[in-house]
Amino acid sequence: MTARDTMLSRLRHRKPETPLGRDFYCSQQDYQVDLDLIWYRDWLFVGHDCEVANAGDYLTLQVGDYPVLIVRDRDGSIRAFHNSCRHRGSRICSTVHGNAPRLVCPYHQWTYQLDGRLMAARDMGGEFDKSKHGLKPVHCASVGGYIWICLGKTAPDFEQTAKHIEPYFAPHKLHQTKVAFESTTVENANWKLVWENNRECYHCAGNHPELCRSFPEDPVATGVSGGADKPKIAAKWKYWESIGLPSQFKLSANGQYRTARTPLIEGVVSATMTGNAAVRRPLCDTVTEKDIGTLLLFHYPTTWNHVLADHAISFRLLPLGPMQTQLTTKWLVHRDAVEGVDYDIKELTEVWMATNAADKRICQENQIGVASPAYEPASYSPVHEDGTSQFVDWYCSHLKNRLLEDAERT
Repeated sequence: MTARDTMLSRLRHRKPETPLGRDFYCSQQDYQVDLDLIWYRDWLFVGHDCEVANAGDYLTLQVGDYPVLIVRDRDGSIRAFHNSCRHRGSRICSTVHGNAPRLVCPYHQWTYQLDGRLMAARDMGGEFDKSKHGLKPVHCASVGGYIWICLGKTAPDFEQTAKHIEPYFAPHKLHQTKVAFESTTVENANWKLVWENNRECYHCAGNHPELCRSFPEDPVATGVSGGADKPKIAAKWKYWESIGLPSQFKLSANGQYRTARTPLIEGVVSATMTGNAAVRRPLCDTVTEKDIGTLLLFHYPTTWNHVLADHAISFRLLPLGPMQTQLTTKWLVHRDAVEGVDYDIKELTEVWMATNAADKRICQENQIGVASPAYEPASYSPVHEDGTSQFVDWYCSHLKNRLLEDAERT
Protein backbone atom coordinates (compact mmCIF):
# COMPACT_ATOMS: atom_id res chain seq x y z
CA MET A 1 0.00 0.00 0.00
CA THR A 2 1.14 3.54 -0.69
CA ALA A 3 1.35 6.22 2.01
CA ARG A 4 -1.88 7.68 0.65
CA ASP A 5 -3.66 4.32 0.76
CA THR A 6 -2.55 3.80 4.34
CA MET A 7 -3.68 7.27 5.37
CA LEU A 8 -7.07 6.85 3.72
CA SER A 9 -7.59 3.58 5.58
CA ARG A 10 -6.73 5.22 8.90
CA LEU A 11 -9.09 8.12 8.18
CA ARG A 12 -11.91 5.72 7.39
CA HIS A 13 -11.39 3.87 10.68
CA ARG A 14 -10.84 6.92 12.86
CA LYS A 15 -12.83 6.97 16.10
CA PRO A 16 -14.95 10.15 16.15
CA GLU A 17 -14.27 12.92 18.69
CA THR A 18 -10.78 11.70 19.53
CA PRO A 19 -7.33 13.04 18.57
CA LEU A 20 -5.54 11.56 15.60
CA GLY A 21 -3.19 8.62 15.80
CA ARG A 22 0.55 8.93 16.30
CA ASP A 23 1.61 8.79 12.64
CA PHE A 24 -0.48 11.83 11.71
CA TYR A 25 1.75 13.90 14.00
CA CYS A 26 5.13 12.21 13.48
CA SER A 27 5.40 10.45 10.12
CA GLN A 28 7.41 11.94 7.26
CA GLN A 29 5.11 10.17 4.81
CA ASP A 30 1.98 11.68 6.40
CA TYR A 31 3.63 15.09 6.45
CA GLN A 32 4.29 14.86 2.71
CA VAL A 33 0.64 13.98 2.07
CA ASP A 34 -0.37 17.04 4.13
CA LEU A 35 1.88 19.21 1.98
CA ASP A 36 0.73 17.75 -1.32
CA LEU A 37 -3.01 17.72 -0.63
CA ILE A 38 -3.53 20.72 1.68
CA TRP A 39 -0.64 23.16 1.73
CA TYR A 40 0.03 22.97 -2.02
CA ARG A 41 -3.66 23.16 -3.01
CA ASP A 42 -5.52 25.41 -0.56
CA TRP A 43 -5.60 29.19 -0.20
CA LEU A 44 -3.01 30.32 2.35
CA PHE A 45 -2.72 33.59 4.25
CA VAL A 46 0.74 35.04 3.70
CA GLY A 47 0.75 38.67 4.86
CA HIS A 48 -0.99 42.04 4.80
CA ASP A 49 -1.59 44.61 2.07
CA CYS A 50 0.12 47.23 4.23
CA GLU A 51 3.39 45.26 4.06
CA VAL A 52 3.56 45.94 0.33
CA ALA A 53 2.09 49.42 0.38
CA ASN A 54 4.25 50.92 -2.38
CA ALA A 55 5.34 49.83 -5.84
CA GLY A 56 8.32 47.51 -5.53
CA ASP A 57 7.60 46.52 -1.93
CA TYR A 58 7.87 42.76 -1.54
CA LEU A 59 7.71 40.00 1.04
CA THR A 60 8.87 36.41 0.78
CA LEU A 61 8.08 33.12 2.46
CA GLN A 62 8.75 29.41 2.11
CA VAL A 63 5.82 26.97 1.87
CA GLY A 64 7.24 23.46 2.01
CA ASP A 65 9.48 23.18 -1.07
CA TYR A 66 8.17 26.39 -2.64
CA PRO A 67 9.87 29.77 -2.17
CA VAL A 68 7.27 32.46 -2.91
CA LEU A 69 7.54 36.18 -3.63
CA ILE A 70 4.71 38.70 -3.18
CA VAL A 71 5.20 42.15 -4.72
CA ARG A 72 3.26 45.36 -5.38
CA ASP A 73 3.27 46.14 -9.12
CA ARG A 74 3.54 49.67 -10.54
CA ASP A 75 -0.17 49.65 -11.35
CA GLY A 76 -0.98 48.98 -7.68
CA SER A 77 -1.76 45.28 -8.08
CA ILE A 78 -0.44 42.74 -5.59
CA ARG A 79 1.11 39.81 -7.40
CA ALA A 80 2.69 36.54 -6.32
CA PHE A 81 5.38 34.52 -8.10
CA HIS A 82 7.51 31.48 -7.57
CA ASN A 83 10.71 32.98 -6.19
CA SER A 84 12.89 31.08 -8.65
CA CYS A 85 14.79 32.56 -11.58
CA ARG A 86 13.78 31.17 -14.98
CA HIS A 87 17.43 30.81 -15.94
CA ARG A 88 18.89 28.24 -13.53
CA GLY A 89 16.48 28.52 -10.64
CA SER A 90 18.29 30.72 -8.13
CA ARG A 91 16.12 32.40 -5.52
CA ILE A 92 15.69 36.02 -6.60
CA CYS A 93 14.75 37.76 -3.34
CA SER A 94 16.26 36.34 -0.15
CA THR A 95 15.16 38.85 2.49
CA VAL A 96 11.75 38.60 4.15
CA HIS A 97 10.90 42.22 3.31
CA GLY A 98 12.33 44.66 0.82
CA ASN A 99 11.78 47.10 -2.01
CA ALA A 100 13.16 46.90 -5.53
CA PRO A 101 12.37 48.88 -8.70
CA ARG A 102 12.98 45.63 -10.61
CA LEU A 103 13.50 42.03 -9.58
CA VAL A 104 17.12 41.12 -10.30
CA CYS A 105 18.46 37.59 -9.86
CA PRO A 106 21.74 37.89 -7.92
CA TYR A 107 23.26 34.90 -9.76
CA HIS A 108 23.42 36.05 -13.40
CA GLN A 109 21.45 39.30 -13.15
CA TRP A 110 18.43 38.25 -15.13
CA THR A 111 16.06 41.15 -14.56
CA TYR A 112 12.28 41.06 -14.29
CA GLN A 113 9.62 43.75 -14.24
CA LEU A 114 7.42 43.88 -11.13
CA ASP A 115 4.68 42.18 -13.16
CA GLY A 116 6.98 39.20 -13.70
CA ARG A 117 8.01 39.87 -17.32
CA LEU A 118 11.64 39.18 -18.15
CA MET A 119 13.20 42.41 -19.41
CA ALA A 120 16.94 41.64 -19.52
CA ALA A 121 18.96 38.43 -19.93
CA ARG A 122 22.53 39.10 -21.02
CA ASP A 123 24.23 37.10 -23.81
CA MET A 124 21.49 34.52 -24.37
CA GLY A 125 21.79 34.50 -28.17
CA GLY A 126 19.61 35.80 -30.97
CA GLU A 127 17.04 32.99 -30.81
CA PHE A 128 16.23 33.53 -27.13
CA ASP A 129 12.65 34.72 -26.54
CA LYS A 130 12.35 36.76 -23.33
CA SER A 131 8.54 36.66 -23.51
CA LYS A 132 8.60 32.93 -22.75
CA HIS A 133 10.72 33.22 -19.62
CA GLY A 134 8.79 35.43 -17.23
CA LEU A 135 8.44 34.50 -13.59
CA LYS A 136 5.91 31.76 -12.93
CA PRO A 137 2.82 33.27 -11.31
CA VAL A 138 1.12 32.05 -8.15
CA HIS A 139 -2.62 32.58 -7.59
CA CYS A 140 -3.02 35.67 -5.42
CA ALA A 141 -5.93 37.55 -3.84
CA SER A 142 -6.37 40.39 -1.36
CA VAL A 143 -9.37 40.55 0.98
CA GLY A 144 -9.89 42.87 3.94
CA GLY A 145 -6.23 43.79 4.13
CA TYR A 146 -5.09 40.15 4.01
CA ILE A 147 -3.04 38.64 1.17
CA TRP A 148 -3.75 35.04 0.14
CA ILE A 149 -2.00 32.70 -2.28
CA CYS A 150 -2.65 29.27 -3.72
CA LEU A 151 0.17 27.15 -5.10
CA GLY A 152 -2.06 24.74 -7.02
CA LYS A 153 -2.21 24.80 -10.79
CA THR A 154 -5.94 25.32 -10.42
CA ALA A 155 -7.03 27.24 -7.33
CA PRO A 156 -10.21 26.40 -5.42
CA ASP A 157 -12.94 29.01 -5.72
CA PHE A 158 -12.10 31.96 -3.47
CA GLU A 159 -15.18 34.08 -4.13
CA GLN A 160 -17.26 32.62 -1.29
CA THR A 161 -14.37 33.05 1.16
CA ALA A 162 -13.96 36.68 0.12
CA LYS A 163 -17.69 37.36 0.46
CA HIS A 164 -17.62 35.84 3.94
CA ILE A 165 -14.55 37.70 5.24
CA GLU A 166 -14.83 41.13 3.61
CA PRO A 167 -17.87 42.52 5.51
CA TYR A 168 -16.34 41.69 8.89
CA PHE A 169 -12.96 43.26 8.13
CA ALA A 170 -13.88 46.18 5.87
CA PRO A 171 -14.82 48.55 8.75
CA HIS A 172 -11.34 48.14 10.30
CA LYS A 173 -9.48 49.28 7.15
CA LEU A 174 -6.47 47.06 7.77
CA HIS A 175 -4.98 48.10 4.43
CA GLN A 176 -4.41 51.50 6.08
CA THR A 177 -2.40 50.09 8.99
CA LYS A 178 1.25 49.22 9.48
CA VAL A 179 3.09 46.39 11.18
CA ALA A 180 4.37 47.78 14.47
CA PHE A 181 6.09 44.56 15.51
CA GLU A 182 6.69 41.11 14.08
CA SER A 183 7.81 37.92 15.82
CA THR A 184 8.70 34.57 14.26
CA THR A 185 9.31 31.44 16.31
CA VAL A 186 9.84 27.78 15.48
CA GLU A 187 7.91 25.22 17.49
CA ASN A 188 9.11 21.63 17.55
CA ALA A 189 5.61 20.30 17.01
CA ASN A 190 3.44 19.16 14.11
CA TRP A 191 1.34 21.92 12.58
CA LYS A 192 -1.87 20.13 13.56
CA LEU A 193 -0.88 20.09 17.23
CA VAL A 194 -0.34 23.84 17.07
CA TRP A 195 -3.83 24.24 15.63
CA GLU A 196 -5.43 21.87 18.13
CA ASN A 197 -3.93 23.86 20.99
CA ASN A 198 -5.23 27.10 19.50
CA ARG A 199 -8.76 25.83 19.12
CA GLU A 200 -9.42 25.35 22.85
CA CYS A 201 -8.98 27.30 26.06
CA TYR A 202 -9.21 24.21 28.29
CA HIS A 203 -5.52 24.83 29.01
CA CYS A 204 -5.73 28.62 29.47
CA ALA A 205 -6.33 28.94 33.23
CA GLY A 206 -3.28 26.83 34.02
CA ASN A 207 -0.96 28.25 31.36
CA HIS A 208 -2.00 31.74 30.22
CA PRO A 209 -2.39 34.13 33.17
CA GLU A 210 -1.56 37.05 30.86
CA LEU A 211 -4.19 36.21 28.25
CA CYS A 212 -6.82 35.43 30.88
CA ARG A 213 -6.71 39.08 32.00
CA SER A 214 -8.59 40.04 28.82
CA PHE A 215 -9.76 36.96 26.92
CA PRO A 216 -12.59 34.89 28.44
CA GLU A 217 -11.98 31.20 29.17
CA ASP A 218 -15.62 30.62 28.17
CA PRO A 219 -15.55 27.76 25.63
CA VAL A 220 -17.92 29.77 23.42
CA ALA A 221 -14.95 31.96 22.43
CA THR A 222 -13.04 29.06 20.89
CA GLY A 223 -15.83 26.58 20.23
CA VAL A 224 -18.40 26.06 17.51
CA SER A 225 -21.62 26.88 19.34
CA GLY A 226 -21.37 30.57 18.38
CA GLY A 227 -22.85 32.06 21.53
CA ALA A 228 -26.18 33.15 20.01
CA ASP A 229 -27.96 31.46 22.93
CA LYS A 230 -26.03 33.59 25.43
CA PRO A 231 -28.06 36.75 26.19
CA LYS A 232 -25.01 38.91 26.94
CA ILE A 233 -23.25 37.90 23.73
CA ALA A 234 -26.41 38.30 21.65
CA ALA A 235 -26.93 41.78 23.10
CA LYS A 236 -23.34 42.75 22.28
CA TRP A 237 -23.73 41.50 18.72
CA LYS A 238 -26.94 43.47 18.29
CA TYR A 239 -25.28 46.68 19.48
CA TRP A 240 -22.08 46.24 17.48
CA GLU A 241 -24.02 45.49 14.33
CA SER A 242 -26.12 48.61 14.93
CA ILE A 243 -22.92 50.69 14.66
CA GLY A 244 -21.81 48.96 11.47
CA LEU A 245 -19.64 46.12 12.80
CA PRO A 246 -20.70 42.65 11.58
CA SER A 247 -20.34 40.42 14.62
CA GLN A 248 -22.42 37.24 14.63
CA PHE A 249 -20.72 33.86 14.56
CA LYS A 250 -20.44 32.51 11.01
CA LEU A 251 -18.83 29.20 10.11
CA SER A 252 -18.23 28.25 6.48
CA ALA A 253 -20.18 25.31 5.09
CA ASN A 254 -17.04 23.19 4.82
CA GLY A 255 -15.76 24.19 8.30
CA GLN A 256 -12.52 25.69 6.97
CA TYR A 257 -13.01 29.23 8.24
CA ARG A 258 -15.01 31.17 10.81
CA THR A 259 -15.65 34.78 11.76
CA ALA A 260 -17.16 36.11 15.00
CA ARG A 261 -16.79 39.13 17.26
CA THR A 262 -16.31 37.94 20.84
CA PRO A 263 -16.73 40.12 23.95
CA LEU A 264 -13.67 40.50 26.12
CA ILE A 265 -13.85 40.28 29.90
CA GLU A 266 -16.14 42.96 31.32
CA GLY A 267 -14.38 46.34 31.56
CA VAL A 268 -11.54 45.27 29.22
CA VAL A 269 -11.05 46.94 25.83
CA SER A 270 -7.76 45.46 24.60
CA ALA A 271 -5.39 42.51 24.93
CA THR A 272 -3.04 44.14 27.43
CA MET A 273 -1.93 43.42 30.97
CA THR A 274 -4.13 46.25 32.27
CA GLY A 275 -7.07 45.71 29.92
CA ASN A 276 -6.67 49.29 28.68
CA ALA A 277 -5.89 50.24 25.10
CA ALA A 278 -2.28 49.73 24.08
CA VAL A 279 -2.50 52.35 21.33
CA ARG A 280 -3.83 55.86 21.91
CA ARG A 281 -4.86 56.21 18.29
CA PRO A 282 -7.69 53.84 17.21
CA LEU A 283 -6.84 51.19 14.63
CA CYS A 284 -8.85 53.15 12.06
CA ASP A 285 -10.43 56.59 12.08
CA THR A 286 -13.94 55.33 11.37
CA VAL A 287 -14.32 52.92 14.33
CA THR A 288 -14.07 55.04 17.47
CA GLU A 289 -16.03 52.82 19.89
CA LYS A 290 -13.53 51.41 22.42
CA ASP A 291 -15.48 48.36 23.55
CA ILE A 292 -15.85 46.26 20.38
CA GLY A 293 -14.50 42.99 21.77
CA THR A 294 -12.20 41.10 19.44
CA LEU A 295 -13.02 40.13 15.87
CA LEU A 296 -11.90 36.54 15.38
CA LEU A 297 -11.01 34.81 12.14
CA PHE A 298 -9.57 31.38 11.67
CA HIS A 299 -8.83 29.93 8.25
CA TYR A 300 -7.27 26.48 8.05
CA PRO A 301 -4.48 25.70 7.54
CA THR A 302 -2.61 29.01 7.97
CA THR A 303 -4.13 31.69 10.17
CA TRP A 304 -6.03 32.87 13.22
CA ASN A 305 -6.57 36.55 14.05
CA HIS A 306 -7.75 39.12 16.59
CA VAL A 307 -8.91 42.62 15.58
CA LEU A 308 -9.47 45.02 18.49
CA ALA A 309 -10.37 48.69 18.67
CA ASP A 310 -6.76 49.86 19.01
CA HIS A 311 -4.73 47.18 17.21
CA ALA A 312 -4.92 43.89 15.33
CA ILE A 313 -2.90 40.70 15.64
CA SER A 314 -2.42 38.12 12.90
CA PHE A 315 -0.89 34.68 13.28
CA ARG A 316 0.51 32.67 10.36
CA LEU A 317 1.45 29.00 10.52
CA LEU A 318 3.84 27.34 8.08
CA PRO A 319 4.96 23.69 8.34
CA LEU A 320 8.71 23.11 8.40
CA GLY A 321 8.71 19.34 8.94
CA PRO A 322 6.61 16.54 10.41
CA MET A 323 7.44 17.78 13.89
CA GLN A 324 8.29 21.44 13.32
CA THR A 325 6.14 24.53 12.66
CA GLN A 326 6.92 28.20 12.11
CA LEU A 327 4.62 30.75 13.76
CA THR A 328 4.75 34.40 12.67
CA THR A 329 2.81 36.96 14.71
CA LYS A 330 2.25 40.55 13.55
CA TRP A 331 0.84 43.48 15.52
CA LEU A 332 -0.89 46.08 13.33
CA VAL A 333 -1.62 49.67 14.34
CA HIS A 334 -2.93 52.78 12.55
CA ARG A 335 -0.42 53.74 9.86
CA ASP A 336 0.08 57.19 11.41
CA ALA A 337 0.52 55.94 14.99
CA VAL A 338 3.95 56.83 16.35
CA GLU A 339 5.98 54.46 18.51
CA GLY A 340 6.88 56.07 21.83
CA VAL A 341 4.07 58.58 21.45
CA ASP A 342 0.94 56.58 20.61
CA TYR A 343 2.11 53.16 21.76
CA ASP A 344 4.85 51.27 23.57
CA ILE A 345 6.04 48.02 21.99
CA LYS A 346 6.27 46.13 25.29
CA GLU A 347 2.75 47.09 26.32
CA LEU A 348 1.43 46.29 22.83
CA THR A 349 3.01 42.84 22.57
CA GLU A 350 3.40 41.62 26.15
CA VAL A 351 0.25 39.49 26.37
CA TRP A 352 0.69 37.58 23.14
CA MET A 353 4.46 37.26 23.42
CA ALA A 354 3.93 35.53 26.76
CA THR A 355 1.03 33.49 25.39
CA ASN A 356 3.00 32.38 22.32
CA ALA A 357 5.94 31.35 24.52
CA ALA A 358 3.69 29.29 26.76
CA ASP A 359 1.94 27.70 23.76
CA LYS A 360 5.31 26.81 22.25
CA ARG A 361 6.24 24.95 25.43
CA ILE A 362 2.82 23.25 25.56
CA CYS A 363 2.93 22.11 21.92
CA GLN A 364 6.50 20.86 22.17
CA GLU A 365 5.69 18.82 25.27
CA ASN A 366 2.57 17.54 23.50
CA GLN A 367 4.70 16.47 20.54
CA ILE A 368 7.14 14.58 22.76
CA GLY A 369 4.29 12.69 24.39
CA VAL A 370 2.48 11.99 21.12
CA ALA A 371 5.70 10.57 19.63
CA SER A 372 5.79 7.87 22.31
CA PRO A 373 4.82 4.38 21.12
CA ALA A 374 2.64 4.27 24.25
CA TYR A 375 0.52 7.22 23.12
CA GLU A 376 -3.19 6.40 23.25
CA PRO A 377 -5.56 9.40 23.20
CA ALA A 378 -8.76 9.79 25.18
CA SER A 379 -11.83 11.58 23.81
CA TYR A 380 -12.07 15.37 23.62
CA SER A 381 -13.84 17.30 26.36
CA PRO A 382 -17.36 18.04 25.04
CA VAL A 383 -17.39 21.23 27.12
CA HIS A 384 -14.02 22.77 26.27
CA GLU A 385 -12.65 21.05 23.17
CA ASP A 386 -15.40 21.13 20.55
CA GLY A 387 -13.29 23.68 18.64
CA THR A 388 -10.37 21.26 18.56
CA SER A 389 -12.67 18.43 17.54
CA GLN A 390 -14.06 20.65 14.76
CA PHE A 391 -10.55 21.31 13.42
CA VAL A 392 -9.68 17.61 13.40
CA ASP A 393 -13.00 16.75 11.76
CA TRP A 394 -12.29 19.35 9.05
CA TYR A 395 -8.79 17.98 8.51
CA CYS A 396 -9.99 14.37 8.23
CA SER A 397 -12.90 15.18 5.93
CA HIS A 398 -10.87 17.54 3.75
CA LEU A 399 -7.98 15.11 3.40
CA LYS A 400 -10.23 12.10 2.78
CA ASN A 401 -12.07 13.95 0.00
CA ARG A 402 -8.79 14.92 -1.66
CA LEU A 403 -7.45 11.38 -1.40
CA LEU A 404 -10.61 9.95 -2.96
CA GLU A 405 -10.63 12.58 -5.73
CA ASP A 406 -7.03 11.79 -6.62
CA ALA A 407 -7.68 8.03 -6.52
CA GLU A 408 -10.57 8.44 -8.97
CA ARG A 409 -8.32 10.28 -11.41
CA THR A 410 -5.73 7.47 -11.51
